[in-house]
Parts: sequence; C-alpha cells; structure tokens
Amino acid sequence: MNTLNTSVIRDMGVALITLPVDEIAQQSGTHTRGRGKFYDLYGSNHSAGALMAWAWAASRLIDALEVTPSANIDPARIAVTGGSRYGKGALAAGAFDERIALTIPQESGCGGTSSWRVAEAQKASGQNVQTLSHIITEQPWLSKSIEQFVNQTNKLPVDQHMILGMCAPRGLLVIENTGMEWLGNLSCYTSSQAARLIYEALGVKDHMGFSQVGGHMHCAFPDSQIPELRAFIQKFLLGDNSANTNVNKTDGNFSFDKARWADWSVPTLR
Repeated sequence: MNTLNTSVIRDMGVALITLPVDEIAQQSGTHTRGRGKFYDLYGSNHSAGALMAWAWAASRLIDALEVTPSANIDPARIAVTGGSRYGKGALAAGAFDERIALTIPQESGCGGTSSWRVAEAQKASGQNVQTLSHIITEQPWLSKSIEQFVNQTNKLPVDQHMILGMCAPRGLLVIENTGMEWLGNLSCYTSSQAARLIYEALGVKDHMGFSQVGGHMHCAFPDSQIPELRAFIQKFLLGDNSANTNVNKTDGNFSFDKARWADWSVPTLR
C-alpha cells in the first residue's frame, strides 16, 4: 500500500500498481496465519510468514510484466514501497528480488528497518518501543521459527541492517518519522546507518538514502521529504544519474554509536 505522495509520483511519469497483499497472506491477527492465496498454493502449514508471501507475490507480478510488453511497464525499472506493515513487506520484496531497482520502506518498525537489538535496548531504557515479543503476538508476519529468540535477540544470527544491505547496490530510500518512538525511531536510525556502511563498502553509498522527519502523523509523508523521493525516482526509475541521492538526515537528536552496534571496519568490496 503506497503512502507516499501519489501526485508527485504520477507527475514524474511513473505508473502505480497496487498489489492486494492481504489476499496473498492474511494478517488480521495471529489466528490468520496460513490463510491466503499463497497458502492455497503451498499449504497452510508453509513456514513462510506473511511478509515473505507478499514478497513472493511481488516477484510473480514482475514475472508477468516481463512477458507482457503491451503493459508498457519497464520491468528493469521497478520500485516497491509501502507504509507501516506494508513497509515491512516492501523491504522483504526489495531484499529478495534483485530485479527491483528501488525499494522505499516507510515507517516500517520492527520486522522492517528497526534493529531487533537496538529496539530491545530502547525498551530497556524505558522507552515504549515495539520489539520481537510484540511482533510475534500481533500478526503472522514472520516465520514461527523466530519465536525462539524472544527475550534473547543477541543470539539472532542476523539483524535488520543486513536485510537493508541485501538491497545493495540497488536503490534504497528509508523514510522514517522521528516522532514514532513505538516504531523504534533510534533503532531505525541506527540500523540504517549500519546498512549505509554496506553500501559504502560497495562504493555506492549514495545509492542508499535515509530521511527521518518528525512532527506529523504516522506515514503522513511531509512535503519536506519530497525532494529525496524525486531524486531517487529520477536516478533509479528514470535513469538520470545526475540526481543527487546523497541523503542521510534526521531531525532527531540521534547519533550513531558505531563502536557499540557496528564494531567492524568497512572493507572495500567494489
């Protein structure tokens, strides 16, 4: 579900397709796990959570566009976006299908751009932050296998900066809201800064943008974030390599504690 500025996107000549993901995998309570068209095909006991089922559906849509040139959609210039829970799904789709040129998750919280570990640290400091223990009791977004890491996220073999990094070297624009403590405002900032190190290692740091602006409702998308949206569309969907996508901003009083959260040196991988 697109919660960006639709008029801006259309005025740039970009077509919009809405994927009815709730039909693919339901998510109206944990009791709806295993329901939807994905599970009709692969069985209600399939281990995939709703996010991966949605990502599968996005890939099938691209398959269809590749064999339907009459649709006038360039399958090499595909972007995926969504807000809140659909931002989680957009990130999953962008991470796991390398045909997607640009991924724009908006205010996606835990299971999206928020780090499991940093979210737990925010909660431990007294903040009201969504963590893994909340996620698994809210919706069937993830595989049940992750439940073993509740209250011991430090044992997770991955964290969400690695999922963000899976989009590299393709375009990635993370849209966040400083005022959304529940979604892990510091956690999303921290994981995104760690992910930018992956892009830096590949020599394409400007292929990943981070924009965090507060003072508005959840997924309202203020006008102050339109310039970065335009720039990323220009570069990754319209082929304008002169577009300035060197975006890394927050209006919050956040700093990246690299020594604590990303204790590694940036290699040269390009």
